[in-house]
Amino acid sequence: MIPAMTEILTTDRLRLRLVTEDDAPFYLALANDPAFIEHIGDRKLRSVDAARSGLREGPIAMQEKHGHSLYLVERLADGAPIGLSGLVKRDTLEHVDIGYAFLPDYRGCGYAFEAGQAVVRLAARMGIRRLAAIVSPGNAASIALLRRLGLRLERRACLAPGQPEVDVYLADLEG
Repeated sequence: MIPAMTEILTTDRLRLRLVTEDDAPFYLALANDPAFIEHIGDRKLRSVDAARSGLREGPIAMQEKHGHSLYLVERLADGAPIGLSGLVKRDTLEHVDIGYAFLPDYRGCGYAFEAGQAVVRLAARMGIRRLAAIVSPGNAASIALLRRLGLRLERRACLAPGQPEVDVYLADLEG
């Protein structure tokens, strides 16, 4: 059982909770999934220790600094870790953005949409009035998800020198 203080959200089928260093084996598998590397980027995490460090420097540090981050998504039925979904604050974007990634076996099951809806509601409750998302222009599944979540294409941008262009989606939220 996960301590209640780490739980952020629950839905009909999912629990979203704070990431811990103990989630490193899951994160290692996710970060080395070919679709993750293609659409999000190669984090160059090749060991559990590297994944643990990536969690510390990424979601755990972001949670401490901003009060939100990517959360581990677990199935309520069996506690299986299936993905990440949450709110990310990037130096390269004006607005907080919704981010997500799921293991291959859990794509196409509606989990990303279910978690995404909960994260959008959380953002509104937190007083976030404008929510962003970034997506690779060729990532049709992610683009469809963002549209279902109510985000609309704003522009194409290069967020950092030497990085590929991404599409920036935005949604105005009500509190």
